[in-house]
Amino acid sequence: MLDLPFNHTVTIVLITVAISLVAFSNQNIMNRLIFWPPAMQKGQYDRFITHGFIHADGTHLLFNMITLFFFGSVIESFYRQYLYELGFVLFYLGGLIAAIIPSYLKHKNDHRWASLGASGAVSAVLFAYILFQPWKLIFVFFIPVPAIIFAVLYVAYSIWSGKRGNSNINHSAHLWGATYGVVVTILIEPQIIPHFFSKLLQLPF
Repeated sequence: MLDLPFNHTVTIVLITVAISLVAFSNQNIMNRLIFWPPAMQKGQYDRFITHGFIHADGTHLLFNMITLFFFGSVIESFYRQYLYELGFVLFYLGGLIAAIIPSYLKHKNDHRWASLGASGAVSAVLFAYILFQPWKLIFVFFIPVPAIIFAVLYVAYSIWSGKRGNSNINHSAHLWGATYGVVVTILIEPQIIPHFFSKLLQLPF
């Protein structure tokens, strides 16, 4: 019988789906877990993490969890080598925190601002994956797009939309989450840089 390692990616997906579904039908839970800066003044620093386990709606939840499911296991196999097999869990939770900090610093005195969703940590996972497989096809609304092309478009769109500031999406968290994923992965394994450029030069066409 094979002794397969425990899959933390699937566990995170299941926990996130469960908590999000409960929060959809219970506004009190939603309000307690969402990232709301004034709550920090009450010492509720757990919101730096809890906001990543609730979502605005089913589409928001589905998109994040599908992305995490398909790319998380690859990054988990890399991070499993570090910190007693909890490397990926710590990387993921770190992504939630790192992605929201710039937004918190900007909105810490804004009682009308709040944020929720796993997008920052999911962006960290996705962009870490791109370091390993830049030409791997990613299906965006069923359209195959090379990962590196998606990364460029994703960053450009997030910057553009963030400057417009006319949506409820926290584009800053997407950008900082992606940055965190790339930087931390490189810091842990600097050899990923030559690997990335080597893969990048291997054009699939």
